[in-house]
Amino acid sequence: MHDDRVTVERRLHRVLRDRIEPAVYGMGAPPAEGWGTVPLQVARWDAPGEPPEVAEALAARYEDCANDAAWGPAWGTTWFRIRGEVPAAWAGRTVEARIDLGFDPNLPGFQCEGLVYRPDGTPVKGLNPRTPWVRVTDAARGGEHVELHVEAAANPVLIAHSPTHQGDRLTSSQAPLYRLARMELAVFEREVWELLQDLEVLTQLMDQLSTEDARRWELLRAIERCLDALDLTDIAGTASRARAELVPALTAPAHASAHRISAVGHAHIDTAWLWPQRETVRKVARTCANVVGLMDTHPGFVFAMSQAQQLAWLKEHRPEVFARVAEQIGAGSFVPVGGMWVESDTNMVGGEAMARQFVYGKRFFLEEFGIETREVWLPDSFGYTAALPQLVKLAGNRWFLTQKISWSQSNRFPHHTFWWEGIDGSRVFTHFPPVDTYNSDLSGGQLAHAARNYREKGGGSRSLAPFGWGDGGGGPTREMLARVERLRDLEGSPRVTVEPPAAFFTAAEAEYPDAPVWVGELYLELHRGTYTSQAKTKQGNRRSESLLHEAELWSATAALRVPGFTYPYQELERLWKTVLLHQFHDILPGSSIAWVHREARETYARVHAELDTLITAAQTALAGSTATGTLLFNGAPHARDGVPAGAAAPLPQRGAAVRMTERDGGGHLLDNCVLRVAVDAHGLVVSVHDLATDRETLAPGLAANLLQLHPDHPSHWDAWDIDEYYRHRVTDLVDVDGITARVGEDGAAVVTVTRRFGGSQVRQTTTLRPGARQLDFETEVDWHESERLLKAAFPLDVKADQSEAETQFGHVARPTHRNTTWEAAKFEICAHRWIRVAEPGAPGFGVAIANDSSYGHDVTRDVRPDGGQTTTVRLSLLRAPRYPDPETDQGGHLLRYSLVPAASTADAVRAGHALNLPARRVPGTRPVAPLVTVDGEAVVLETVKLADDRSGDVVVRLYECLGGRATTVLRSGFPLARATETDLLERPLPDAPAHTADADGGVPLRLRAFQIITLRLSPSAD
Repeated sequence: MHDDRVTVERRLHRVLRDRIEPAVYGMGAPPAEGWGTVPLQVARWDAPGEPPEVAEALAARYEDCANDAAWGPAWGTTWFRIRGEVPAAWAGRTVEARIDLGFDPNLPGFQCEGLVYRPDGTPVKGLNPRTPWVRVTDAARGGEHVELHVEAAANPVLIAHSPTHQGDRLTSSQAPLYRLARMELAVFEREVWELLQDLEVLTQLMDQLSTEDARRWELLRAIERCLDALDLTDIAGTASRARAELVPALTAPAHASAHRISAVGHAHIDTAWLWPQRETVRKVARTCANVVGLMDTHPGFVFAMSQAQQLAWLKEHRPEVFARVAEQIGAGSFVPVGGMWVESDTNMVGGEAMARQFVYGKRFFLEEFGIETREVWLPDSFGYTAALPQLVKLAGNRWFLTQKISWSQSNRFPHHTFWWEGIDGSRVFTHFPPVDTYNSDLSGGQLAHAARNYREKGGGSRSLAPFGWGDGGGGPTREMLARVERLRDLEGSPRVTVEPPAAFFTAAEAEYPDAPVWVGELYLELHRGTYTSQAKTKQGNRRSESLLHEAELWSATAALRVPGFTYPYQELERLWKTVLLHQFHDILPGSSIAWVHREARETYARVHAELDTLITAAQTALAGSTATGTLLFNGAPHARDGVPAGAAAPLPQRGAAVRMTERDGGGHLLDNCVLRVAVDAHGLVVSVHDLATDRETLAPGLAANLLQLHPDHPSHWDAWDIDEYYRHRVTDLVDVDGITARVGEDGAAVVTVTRRFGGSQVRQTTTLRPGARQLDFETEVDWHESERLLKAAFPLDVKADQSEAETQFGHVARPTHRNTTWEAAKFEICAHRWIRVAEPGAPGFGVAIANDSSYGHDVTRDVRPDGGQTTTVRLSLLRAPRYPDPETDQGGHLLRYSLVPAASTADAVRAGHALNLPARRVPGTRPVAPLVTVDGEAVVLETVKLADDRSGDVVVRLYECLGGRATTVLRSGFPLARATETDLLERPLPDAPAHTADADGGVPLRLRAFQIITLRLSPSAD
């Protein structure tokens, strides 16, 4: 029996490869039937510079070239014009053009690609390794003239994980990368193609069945009968006869208990990664052209596409394709999903920016197509913040989908269908497809894996499988759709149905309403280096978020206070969308090629300049046109330096200067009557004594702001990963190249030390300001290391069982111990503007570290010989991976952070905002009262802006920041008609409590732990 099975399988594989596959294009038909191919005539135009407009390319001067011509320097565009004539002998036959630009069939989406146009400029379809064909005619007359144009993109192959300078057009080679492999017309034998699909589906299914399963042997015998019925000298003529032998095997119904798979057409397209954004624009056009073409020939095909930005690009750059997409959206075949501007990173994106991802994404789908998306679609982002469930619900969504957690290295996630609970207690119904890919080809192996892998057996019976080649690979193929037709109800296989994601989620939630609950972040146990790689990209994002906050705050204040001042709606929306675009999960995390990050740096510089201009215009209008005085504008949500939050006041009087004295043994003592700080002869901070609590902050004998250098050689994903073994070797940077100490004109004591290491130089500045409760640091690095990781260590005299790290609209607590593999896997964690560790109980003692652009942190603890415990918090400052950008972070960097002793959580929140929203000095004498205020330290007024509908209403977003219940009173600096609670899109919430003003005009509010409230404040006419 075993030998017989092996013989049939070997026979099958050879027949498929050597006879049936070639016969799909007429190579198996007798000569009298007109078998063979007809070469096409090829001409070319090599476009100079960046890709031209289609009209320019079609009108260009083409030169004849060989059918095997070399083409394409990296990132170049070559237009091919191909012409031919359908032979008279092919009358009545289906004819296709076979166009191979030099494809590697194993790399769909990661090499050259093409988009086919008709001579009038109409896009036809994309060309990719798995779809290298273009239908010419379903039934030829014979003699038809064929003319097509191909926009061919010579994208270099960059997935080898080796350092390369091909990742930027400024440094890439000019040598041709590709050679044309096929340009021909051929007869497409539909029945042979159908036979091929029949055999592939049954073979893949058979391979998944055990030798003890009778169904396996039924399939083997059916295949054997099929092969016996097939004349290998006349494949086309006997294909129907051979297929008839497979009908019983293909019509046997699935078992009643078979797993159900909702297949959703999909093409995950990274908005930038191993290609620049401009190439993504073309990848989207190619993929969408393919998809709508399949919809014309396959009724019932459903394709889901996320990322409003990509459809906005399509509308702008390829309106003909967009029109066809819009038509299919109206028909329900092309389904927008996700409701976000891009599939963003969720770990590092700030709270308000995360909200705006939903605002602008959902609004695009509503305005363009009248569709309210309900599912959040983030298959590939690198872990998911615990703040997300609340934001998902506040955006009007019901469901969440991800795939990426299957990549975790240490622990297998225990669920595929579950309720995900966030930091505020919100829950969202979540699915994690057990097919373990967001680029499924619906093969028998993948479907069998999904059924076996599904963790909710007995509670749920269905899962979702996104299918299609992504990243420019062309999306779903006709072969995949053929598999679906055969797998709808097939014995031995899961049942497969093509349907929209909403149909799956509705059925899954109804089937399993009491699914298990997962509380807290969905931490990806991989790609931890993305919290640090490409520091300038991260700085650009953080600074942009802060400037957008200020631009909206001061512009709204000026619009209500200064006659004639116009709120910059269009400018702010454009700038927001630009920032949101760069939060894509391969841009902000630092995992794209050099070209992407070079453009990001340039873009952020322009964004910052524009936002500074908007801020200056609003502040100047508010301050008055006088140069005789100076106002301090405080854009932070907390009072400081005598200035209320969101207000401006005259400069406060300076406090007494910090005392600086020589320290025994070298170094200096700094004292501002709040903190007493010791800096040793090496420029290291060796003591920070809080005078109010009479408590030393640092562990005895250890130094803070100690720079530590580690080798950084991850085992696979360079820019993405930090592997735990990096800790095995460390170099403390203590050598001094030069040191100075001074008290400045502002009364601050400043100690500056310069150090050299490797090919790099660093200047560390430690500053204690008059009356300050914190110690400020600047680390200026001229970085020229390779495969190194730079950290700043703060060993604290604190016994902390957990750390608190800021996340969107709150914070997340993580254990500092390694009791389980789940905790041990979190050896590198993400924090936004601050991280804090503390001893519990009364009086307790906490220490916070705030930063202006660092996200990666690690927290460890050790028992000292004296029995005390040291908790060490370290910031990850810089990395130097070599792939995909071999020059990652080379050059100058300025990083700021602060140490805050005796810090409560509220102190940490305040320090984080203060560092990221520095006060501004503006000429003027007219103080500015806050437009809106809240009281109490537990509630943060995160956003103040004008309503997007241009009604003149003021929109504020606030949240509870300490993790407990809170009450506050919101007061407006203008006559208030009403306060309406809304969702993130500024639409009234139907079930929200009524908010009425009290006798003093304030609006009392009650908030749950970490609750976000958005209020629409309508000014009265008085």
